[in-house]
Amino acid sequence: MKASGLPEKQGLYDPSNEHDNCGVGFICHIKNQKSHDIITKGLQILVNMDHRGAVGADPLAGDGAGIIMQIPHELMVEECSKLGFDLPEVGEYAVGQVFLPRDENARKACLQAFDTVVPREGQELLGWRDVPVDNSCLGESVKAAEPVIRQVFIKKGANTADETAFERKLFVIRKQVHHVVWDKIGDDSHGDFYIPTLSTRTIVYKGMVLSSNLGTFYKDLLDERTKSAMALVHQRFSTNTFPSWELAQPFRYLCHNGEINTVRGNINWMAARKATMSSEVLGEDLDKLWPLIGDGSSDSATFDNALELLVAGGYSLSHAMMMMIPEAWDSNPLMDAERRAFYEYHAALMEPWDGPAAVCFTDGRQIGATLDRNGLRPARYVVTDDDFVIMGSEVGVIPLDESKIIKKWRLQPGKMFLIDMIEGRIIDDEEIKSSLTKAKPYQEWLDRTQIKVEDLPEENPAMAPDHETMLDAQQAFGYTQEDNKHFIKPMALTG
Repeated sequence: MKASGLPEKQGLYDPSNEHDNCGVGFICHIKNQKSHDIITKGLQILVNMDHRGAVGADPLAGDGAGIIMQIPHELMVEECSKLGFDLPEVGEYAVGQVFLPRDENARKACLQAFDTVVPREGQELLGWRDVPVDNSCLGESVKAAEPVIRQVFIKKGANTADETAFERKLFVIRKQVHHVVWDKIGDDSHGDFYIPTLSTRTIVYKGMVLSSNLGTFYKDLLDERTKSAMALVHQRFSTNTFPSWELAQPFRYLCHNGEINTVRGNINWMAARKATMSSEVLGEDLDKLWPLIGDGSSDSATFDNALELLVAGGYSLSHAMMMMIPEAWDSNPLMDAERRAFYEYHAALMEPWDGPAAVCFTDGRQIGATLDRNGLRPARYVVTDDDFVIMGSEVGVIPLDESKIIKKWRLQPGKMFLIDMIEGRIIDDEEIKSSLTKAKPYQEWLDRTQIKVEDLPEENPAMAPDHETMLDAQQAFGYTQEDNKHFIKPMALTG
């Protein structure tokens, strides 16, 4: 098995061709009001999309399901207090969901890696919690691959400026922990080690669980103290691929329905940028993040890896998504000049990750979705008069009182739908893109830096033959007059 948990290349199978085609959906409260009911409804969306997932010959073995939500602070505070350590205020600590190897020695090496890396990066490791699970709902074929699941709690260091800087440090910690584990564990058992999330804002519960059993397996999800203002869920259908715990979705920022058909080129370009990449925001920490792509082999996982880097480097979530999934801008006469200049400028920084793809994304403060320019994946949403937004791969993912619905619509090709729960409002596609495209003088930058082929001067005519120069070259390369007469001339004339 590969480190990603996938089989080695064999026969007609190549792990680089991993794709999936799935069901996605979310529910959120626009005004950021947290409740357990949102988690319950998120799980119901998942159950109602079970036809979009896959089930194996073992009826309890699925391709994977999961949910990403805001960190349930009340639950975590009370549970950590029982374990003998106290959590600080929201934003001052992070929770990491960690998949660990079943082998005791390998698991110990993984835990020690956190002990090494966290203080080295200026943060404080508070403690660990065993995630309560009930694996009676897992199929026998899945139990063999089930990881040990624990949560790590990390406090923001005194020299870390703010929550955003802390998030960047957590990104570095996660990457560095993986490096230490790879160095310490020489065999394939380190492939069972994976960190689904490490954040101050969001947490992921996922695995090779049937959608209807996610709440049964993860007992936290049925706990009344588990509250969030948003729940983003995913039901995986891995097309002609092998399912695994780490490739279940959501990932750290997104979940995805469709395929990234350009993924091989995207990975190559990301690797090629390493030599020239720099960041004022990340500074020297940038060098600690490589290999950037590689903790997951699916197209969705690599997309999430690249998105994570852009956000850590200072791009907003919507800005990064526009770079990676641009509209059809080239030769589009209906697009205004500023927006076209934005896309043309960023085309030199990031190639498109082309679908067909419907991508839902969140950082715990904003949640949204976008459809690629082909528009070949369905996604519909409704907005209610009590400030809820429900989106799914189809209509009716949860039952609603029709009298409460104030808007029904769908994602459109190349368009973005975004809810800012901190500002407490829906931001439409036009506002998002207008503010971003006007933020910098992109056309001025293009005019100053671009060299277009049509603007180059006409080519110079060929130089006339110079007998003396040709004779000098002939002598320099050792050709005689006899060679020219009997070999070179006949070859030139007859080919």
